[in-house]
Amino acid sequence: MSSSIVIIGNPVSRQASPEKFRAVTSFFEGKGHSTELLITRKRGDAEEFARQAAARHPDMLISAGGDGTINEVVNGLAGSGVPLAIIPLGTTNVLAREIFPHRTFSEVLEVIAGGRPRNVSLGRIEHRSGERQESRLFCLMAGIGFDGQAVRDVNLRLKGYTGPGAYVLSGLKTLARYAPPEIVLRVDGQEISGYAAIIGNISRYGGDFRVTPDARIDDPQLYACVFRGKRRLDLLRYVLMLPFGRHIKAPDVTYVRAKEIVVRGSAPMQIDGDYLGSSPAVITVSPDPLRLIY
Repeated sequence: MSSSIVIIGNPVSRQASPEKFRAVTSFFEGKGHSTELLITRKRGDAEEFARQAAARHPDMLISAGGDGTINEVVNGLAGSGVPLAIIPLGTTNVLAREIFPHRTFSEVLEVIAGGRPRNVSLGRIEHRSGERQESRLFCLMAGIGFDGQAVRDVNLRLKGYTGPGAYVLSGLKTLARYAPPEIVLRVDGQEISGYAAIIGNISRYGGDFRVTPDARIDDPQLYACVFRGKRRLDLLRYVLMLPFGRHIKAPDVTYVRAKEIVVRGSAPMQIDGDYLGSSPAVITVSPDPLRLIY
């Protein structure tokens, strides 16, 4: 039976092209589905397109872009019950690495066509933005401190040319000059002081680094990895440990499961690879699951 599919495409995603968008629409139309392709022009479009599309109750919505595009779409779909599928066309495609490991573009299309919606968990972060309180959902992670600063300072033009290299360069620059403020996290009632933290909803971070290795998107809980060292050498040591998963065993790293995390102190924050603002903040598991096809 024919179904309606809305596709939200981000043309500035690193791997996006008009040819790929046409391939997506042709693939699903070839299977008897009706499709509508919406192309974003500016930040915020994907969220608004998703919100408008959800009001029409399509059978599926597809986010064709990177992790930032997915984040916008998820925030637009929140609470609608409309199933979401993703086609990874971004820089690092962390969510795709988690749910579609080692899949090609064509294989992802086939998985979506034959897949079924599964309930997955999302994180929610609440913080003050100017004079108003803001609440955002995230699929992957929230980063506070060093991580948030590095994401904030990424050169977007360089990102378009070098992809992940832009994040590496920004991280090195941040490492060279960053003087981290102390933050205090109350994790389910337990207070932990530190200078950087990653709150994971999935295991992967920045590609295939497993900063929160026990986190799973289909498990409604978060994992907090708090780095308590302040010196630049401490930050460098953490970075060198990450590829091998040794960071969670370091004596100055706290790694805990969490349902609610209250962050005190002022530090830059990012969610799903995009800069969000500054703490304080409250991070929880969203009560509304997302229906994700994979």
